[in-house]
Amino acid sequence: MPGNGRPFEAGQSGNPAGRPKGSRNRTTQAVEAILEGEAETLTRKAVEMALDGDGPAMRLCLDRLCPPRKDRAITFDLPEIETTADLTRATRALLQGVADGEITPAEASEMSKLVTAHIEAVKIVDLAARVAALEETKQGLGARR
Repeated sequence: MPGNGRPFEAGQSGNPAGRPKGSRNRTTQAVEAILEGEAETLTRKAVEMALDGDGPAMRLCLDRLCPPRKDRAITFDLPEIETTADLTRATRALLQGVADGEITPAEASEMSKLVTAHIEAVKIVDLAARVAALEETKQGLGARR
């Protein structure tokens, strides 16, 4: 029931389909219209300013040429994970790596996600093998009857 200055009921949007995919914000469209045809000139000017020693212009150009990395490649040895029982050895190694300063807590967290995904895959393979073995046993019992 609409009320308190609200034209729609709770959980009901005035536009159930939502904003169309690919639609552009009006401000973005306005800025693009202003800059249309000027991209090459602006780029050349930014490069010239950077070459003349303008720090912010240099940063802008370099960030476009070589964007800052969001993460880094790390070298960290994890014990092999072949069964779910190996999980504790892997998590212990991650904890020790953080404690020793070899990896950051954020890196350990990301690696834990990979370990978890790997363990899930190991579980699925193990489960499939067990189901196949049960089906084989069931077929063997049916043949004896």
